[in-house]
Amino acid sequence: MSDSITTALPTDYVVPKVWQWQQANGGAFANINRPVSGATQDKALPVGKHPLQLYSMGTPNGVKVTILLEELLALGISGAEYDAWLINISQGDQFGSGFVAANPNSKIPALMDHSGPQPIRVFESVAILMYLAEKFGVFMPAAGAARAECLSWLFWQAGSAPYVGGGFGHFYAYAPVKIEYAIDRFTMETKRQLHLLDQLLATRRYIIGDQYTIADMAILPWYGHVAMGDAYNAGEFLQVEEYTHLRRWALELGERAPVQRGKRVNKVWGDEREQLRERHDASDFG
Repeated sequence: MSDSITTALPTDYVVPKVWQWQQANGGAFANINRPVSGATQDKALPVGKHPLQLYSMGTPNGVKVTILLEELLALGISGAEYDAWLINISQGDQFGSGFVAANPNSKIPALMDHSGPQPIRVFESVAILMYLAEKFGVFMPAAGAARAECLSWLFWQAGSAPYVGGGFGHFYAYAPVKIEYAIDRFTMETKRQLHLLDQLLATRRYIIGDQYTIADMAILPWYGHVAMGDAYNAGEFLQVEEYTHLRRWALELGERAPVQRGKRVNKVWGDEREQLRERHDASDFG
């Protein structure tokens, strides 16, 4: 690692017997992380006109769900119409009492389904994908080996992406200091995961084979973004051009109109033409 990338910390740190929270040491996201759960403010969630109410932000975990919803609508499934409300995690919206009731873990996204006699809450992005795919009977195999493969890659993504976002992304791009050991450790694991997907997609069109599923929708916002060099300004560092099969897959999925729409929903940064703060109707895309 070059000196421009790495600045070693002092080596005289002694682990204390009891850990104390030092909020200022949290880096770029110090204001959204804390060691306790629960609401910090009394704030109800808005409810729109559609049965499905999504409370989210256009991060990779939020984009998974809006891609699926837009894909469902593209199939003509009217029951998938939804309102998408912005939960701005940088401003602490996730700690409002209404959102905590929808997701006690205070992480986006959260879904409330008002289509039945009693509202149903669903939180954790992969759980929302499975819930919607099973509710509408598409984008997830119903049984057999294909279903097992789909579930396996869904849960692989849920268990692996924190190494890319919370690990590599944090220490490479957001931590207040550059720590060689941490960057090396998470870069190694990130590249292993990218190589795994690249090898997989050398043998098949989509994640589970010839069928486009919620496994693709779950993996694309994380690994497609990284493989195309669009995450953490780390394309050159990770040498992403070597993952040719993964990049082919990411480019193909990125050309789908529902994917393009889904990536805009609840996005409030970057090119204004790619932002859509809230989504309540197809006409909102302009």
